[in-house]
Order: sequence, then C-alpha cells, then structure tokens
Amino acid sequence: MARQTARAGAAASPALLSIGQVLARLTPEFPDLSSSKLRFLEERGLITPARTASGYRKFSPSDLERLRIILGMQRDHYLPLKVIKAYLTDLDAGLNPVMPGSAAPGGRSMLPTGRRFKRGELLRECGATPELLQEAVSASVLAPAEVYGEESLAVLKALVELQRNGIEPRHLRGFRAAAERELGLIETALTPVARRNDVSSRAKTAELAREISGQLDVVRSSIIRSALSRIQP
Repeated sequence: MARQTARAGAAASPALLSIGQVLARLTPEFPDLSSSKLRFLEERGLITPARTASGYRKFSPSDLERLRIILGMQRDHYLPLKVIKAYLTDLDAGLNPVMPGSAAPGGRSMLPTGRRFKRGELLRECGATPELLQEAVSASVLAPAEVYGEESLAVLKALVELQRNGIEPRHLRGFRAAAERELGLIETALTPVARRNDVSSRAKTAELAREISGQLDVVRSSIIRSALSRIQP
C-alpha cells in the first residue's frame, strides 16, 4: 500500500502506462493477457500499479518488467501464482532465490521470455532425428507447430533418451489418454469458478487449473516412485 501511495503522485508522468498501453506492449509476447488478468494479478498482490486521482491504474517500467517475469514464469514453467509471488517477494527483499522450476543455482536474473525454436533448431538442440519428432507428433506426445518452446525442447530431449532405452513415442500413447482423463477432473473442479460472472473469473479459473495440475503431478509422481521401489533390487 505504501508503494502504491508513494507512486500515486507521479501517476501523470508520461513514463507511466495505462492498462491499454500495457496490453499493447505485452500481448505480442503473451497473447492470452487481458485487462481482467492484470486486475487479477493486482488482487493477488503480485503487482501494485499506481492510481490517478480518478482511480485509473498506471504502470511503471518496473511494473512492466515484473509482469514479463510473472507471465513468463506462468507460460514457460507453468507455475502457480503463490510460488511466483514467493519468488518475487524474495527478490524484493534483496535475496538471491533460485528460480522455481530451475535446477540452476542462484541466478538473480531470469529471461522474461522462453526461448523459441524452429523445427531444425529444435532437432539440433535435442540431437533428435526428424523421424523421432514426427513419431512424437503422431503419438500426440508433442503438438505440431511451426515454432516450439522450451517445454517441447525438454520433452523431445526426454524422448531421445527414452529411445536409447528402447522406449519409442508410440509406447507413450497412453500418456495422452491419461492426460485427457486428468483434464476432465480439472474441468469438473473448475465448473463452480467458471460459472461466476465477476471480471476476474477467467484469470482465477486459469490459476486454479495450474494449482490442481500441480497437485495431480505430486500424486502421480508419488505413485510412480512407489511402484519403482517395488522393482528396484
């Protein structure tokens, strides 16, 4: 609140941006961004834009960069907001936290946008063959695309290693069916929130979906580890 009040007096500065200007700058990188999503992030305490005397939100350059970090962490690492908020709180306190979802130590800075790869670049980065990529698409393990992100990079790298151990993409077709069943569970859980008509319901629905997905990941990983313990000598 103090930060908001301190900056409110400067709300008329040309350096500050309206919601429309923020959307114009960020939607090319984050097409799903909307004014309701910005308001939702403010409600959750991740951003604190200044206010004009009339109550209009105004965003500083640092707010813009903070939004790039938040949206990049959601898009590229599928992290829930409470995890992102804890990371940002540590940064605000002058600490040097490890970026959630990253195995790298320390790293104060983080690229606000994930890397993007054309087909040939993706194959070279992973050491994969075009045939393996095509098989992954045919098995619905990867979606066909002109440009791929870091998640696709991680999946294709995993497929390269699995193939070395005799596991082909076609063996993983059941993963898609299992994912669809999980999606059904998530959609059922989201129904009460999705039916609300408040301005931030869409953003709340997306955030809750991430949280439920993360919880399902915990359960799935536990089941796999438990099963592995039975086959290990």
